[in-house]
Amino acid sequence: MIMAKVPEMGKVKTRLAETIGDEGALKVYLKLLQHTFEVASHIEADKIVYFTESKTEFDMLDYYKFDKAVQPGGDLGERMSYCFRSAFDKGYERVIIIGSDCFALDTKTLSAAMASLVDKDFVIGPAEDGGYYLLGMTKMHEQLFLNKTWSTSDVFLDSILDMKNSGLAYEILPTLNDVDRESDLDDELKDLIS
Repeated sequence: MIMAKVPEMGKVKTRLAETIGDEGALKVYLKLLQHTFEVASHIEADKIVYFTESKTEFDMLDYYKFDKAVQPGGDLGERMSYCFRSAFDKGYERVIIIGSDCFALDTKTLSAAMASLVDKDFVIGPAEDGGYYLLGMTKMHEQLFLNKTWSTSDVFLDSILDMKNSGLAYEILPTLNDVDRESDLDDELKDLIS
């Protein structure tokens, strides 16, 4: 599952836009989306993208043949909880969610996450900012989405504590960088705005 925003000027990468402007932030976000979809397209699994809203004119995903859905309202935890619950209600046994902010995510890391759920209950990919870029599980565990202050540096550690407290097995992936600010841009992304 991929969580994404519909790419509209002024509505994406707002912290990044503070220094590079709305147009630059949109260019970066479109590149991030393309990268995320390309990485996910090489994984042998069903895929669905949960957008923040429905836009029929946005057809980038048609090339990748991913299913599309709309995220419900609520905070990030409530939205992710809904996505996981929907997947488990459909009978899926290994479910992973990623965002569309991690330019460092590659197919190898995503494949490793899928493989880890064969013998682990959870998998999580920590982001350098203290959040996470990937979360996976084999059953619904609502506590992972409760009592969190989303978009803060405590989210990953709080989530690990929940996993430890459950007594179940988990795997931690390599730490990667999310793109939130201008300092997070690598040379390829900087070239988009120069």
